[in-house]
Amino acid sequence: MAGAPGTVISDNGHNTGLSEMKFEVLFRLLSEKKFFVFSFEELRIFYPQEKPDSLKKHLFRWKNKGWISGLRKGLYELAFPDDMKIPDMFLANKIYSPSYVSLETALSNYGIIPEVSMAVVSVTGKATRRFKNRHGLFLYRTVQPDAFCGYRIENHNGFDVLIAEPEKALADYLYFKTLRVTGFDFDAERLDRKIIRKLNSKTLQAYASIYGLDLRKILYAHL
Repeated sequence: MAGAPGTVISDNGHNTGLSEMKFEVLFRLLSEKKFFVFSFEELRIFYPQEKPDSLKKHLFRWKNKGWISGLRKGLYELAFPDDMKIPDMFLANKIYSPSYVSLETALSNYGIIPEVSMAVVSVTGKATRRFKNRHGLFLYRTVQPDAFCGYRIENHNGFDVLIAEPEKALADYLYFKTLRVTGFDFDAERLDRKIIRKLNSKTLQAYASIYGLDLRKILYAHL
């Protein structure tokens, strides 16, 4: 890790800081506003007097020094002086939005499946995408506009995360598992029957109906 950040000095010894701004000032500003994850566009709002090329140069320097870390093109997180321990599910919301955490990741969060997903999986109304950074892999599956619903805010380690309700996470999961497959092997999926029985059946049916799922055949017959 590089030494404590200050005003950026160029090779010829001249001050190249953001109009005398030090990194500490930026860190304090973003921390106070809880912008631990921020975009280039948001940085331009904070410093409208700065030219875009100048901002990009400073972001490049700060990234090389390890003071910030790139999550995807144009999106960064504060990485100095301490690791913010930002939950991966919160990052998933920020990396590609609008989206909410669902499918294997949400089901694991609720204990409906035993495994912890190797990637953070989300649902979006936009195109299917995947991103990889120092935190791991982030996957986004596309649903029709009327199916982009059934999520709520949960607090994880002080961060608000958009995540599917248990019933919606299961409906999303069953939809993608049966999308191009004629059969559904319930036992192979290792779904927790006890937890599923405790879910709100009316809510689950309402979400399943959006996808045209026959729950009696693919789910209830196995409980």
